[in-house]
Amino acid sequence: MANHSSAKKRNRQNNIRRDRNRGVRSRVRGAIKAARTAIESNAEDKDALVTAAVREVYRAASKNVLAARNASRTVSRLMKAAAPQ
Repeated sequence: MANHSSAKKRNRQNNIRRDRNRGVRSRVRGAIKAARTAIESNAEDKDALVTAAVREVYRAASKNVLAARNASRTVSRLMKAAAPQ
């Protein structure tokens, strides 16, 4: 439990950031899931969904919610899966 005022403030900041990051991470996961589902079912709009997922991943990386390498790896795997075989 925080006893100093600076520690209490740090806890408040961490809670706010955690909630913000949770929303961003949730959007990323949803976009990736939609893209992978479209790729597996070979949907007509799979290119648009993959593009949207890539944008969400890179946006999360720019906000430091995802690490840059994690984002690059995720995008690489998505693009590889979406590429015509």
